[in-house]
Amino acid sequence: MEYDIVVVGAGPAGLAAAIRLKALDPNTSVVIVEKGSVVGAHILSGAVIDPIGLDRLAPDWRTDPECPLKTPVVDDRFYYLTQTRSVRLPNWPMPRLMNNHGNFVGSLGALTRWLGARAESLGVEIYPGFAATELLFGDKGEVVGIATGDMGVGRDGEPKPNFSRGMELRGKYVLLAEGARGSISKQAIARYKLDSPNSPQKYGIGLKELWQVPAEKFSPGVVEHTFGWPLAGGASGGSFLYHYDDRLVSVGFVVHLNYKNPTLSPFDEFQQFKTHPLIRETLAAGKRLAYGARAITSGGWQSVPKVVFPGGALIGCAAGFLNFARIKGSHNAILSGMLAADKLHEALRDGRSHDELAAYENEWRGSDIGADLHKVRNVKPLWSKFGLTLGVSLGGLDMWTNELFGLSMFGTLKQGKADYATLKPISEVTPIAYPKPDGVVSFDKSSSVFLSNTNHEEDQPVHLRLIDPTTPIRENLPRYGEPARLYCPVGVYEVVYGDEKQQADPRFVINAQNCVHCKTCDIKDPAQNIIWTPPEGGGGPNYPDM
Repeated sequence: MEYDIVVVGAGPAGLAAAIRLKALDPNTSVVIVEKGSVVGAHILSGAVIDPIGLDRLAPDWRTDPECPLKTPVVDDRFYYLTQTRSVRLPNWPMPRLMNNHGNFVGSLGALTRWLGARAESLGVEIYPGFAATELLFGDKGEVVGIATGDMGVGRDGEPKPNFSRGMELRGKYVLLAEGARGSISKQAIARYKLDSPNSPQKYGIGLKELWQVPAEKFSPGVVEHTFGWPLAGGASGGSFLYHYDDRLVSVGFVVHLNYKNPTLSPFDEFQQFKTHPLIRETLAAGKRLAYGARAITSGGWQSVPKVVFPGGALIGCAAGFLNFARIKGSHNAILSGMLAADKLHEALRDGRSHDELAAYENEWRGSDIGADLHKVRNVKPLWSKFGLTLGVSLGGLDMWTNELFGLSMFGTLKQGKADYATLKPISEVTPIAYPKPDGVVSFDKSSSVFLSNTNHEEDQPVHLRLIDPTTPIRENLPRYGEPARLYCPVGVYEVVYGDEKQQADPRFVINAQNCVHCKTCDIKDPAQNIIWTPPEGGGGPNYPDM
């Protein structure tokens, strides 16, 4: 099937690009493929949304009764946590860009569905349930389209009775809008050597639950962020808790994936965090509705790869445009989709195809995206180098000097080593012991996976592939205790012993059915032995308004 523009991913970036393209020229043919079962099924975010992108893309969004974004931020709170206490930090010394007033709280999944309906009303073709699995190349090595995966393939790799061949979607340009660590984006970055060897992309894992709380515990528009406990030595991150809509509270926890202790479990850190008196007070009488997890980019300005290649471009979090310090990315995703669309429109108008969108590469750093990322470029490196207390203080000072004077005393710091290379051997760390869940505010992985509505066709090839199947037991288990069993937030990976008492005859087991497509394994495996590939289209989580 032939189109002007092929978009991979129906998130904020991909939908914004499609809507903008149709606004510039209704005759431009645009198709979007989305691996989730429906638009929004795989979207997971806090979310406090900076409206700068929406204001430009859909200026009527505030008055559209169908737009789900209704709750403005009314109270912005920052806390430092110890195990039993919380210290509220005053707002006045906070850098201005950390101020959330003027932003809105809501579900990014619901907002994405609203954008999807808008795109379809303009004539954009959207195909949910179809996973893009490969790039298609022309004679000169340029990208000319994508192919979706075959459907109805059995675990043995043989076609089943319901087998159907994947589709080729060819376009004059391809936009990759898959979010952090997208599989097709990873192919493009590797093939065209787009990433920076000096500042590799950095990541975090964000875990989130959606709760409904009693009216007396609900404060619409209240936004809380914390740092400190329970994360300890060699690990950093923070939390969020947002009140919005009908007594809904989204609570989440971000662990930066450059942590050092291989016995750290991001899932258990999150569950332990919710037992803090500050958080328990809000959640204890409520009901947990949903759970999910997703990797996020955090490298920012100096880790953004080259965003164009022959025949296409990276947009949104596929390009790494999330602002780590603000924990916000949807505004830059929308802005990058619009900027890429503007340059695509110019290219199509001039009769071009399959070349590099040099104007997009040249202009993003001078746009509002670049202005947003440049001011916070040293926050992550400072946290990584100096730890929580000193790193946060220096990061805040650096944001102030960038805001007031447009410069930094540090210049632009490099990001250091890749996240997979930061783990220490298990012999050099103190193993972390986590408390058992209480079933009130903290829970186990199995009940949490259930709330993610995750499902995959069981009789299909395992989509989590090992380059060397012997590595987990031969190398990772003795050196690191096989960290995959802990960094995975849904229990996909297990080490099972033939003799449990003697810890003998270990096997590495992959429960692919549990996978919520967070991509953490693809990022954090110290041997870089796990490759995340798309399962059959429509598989994975089905998040309700996450």
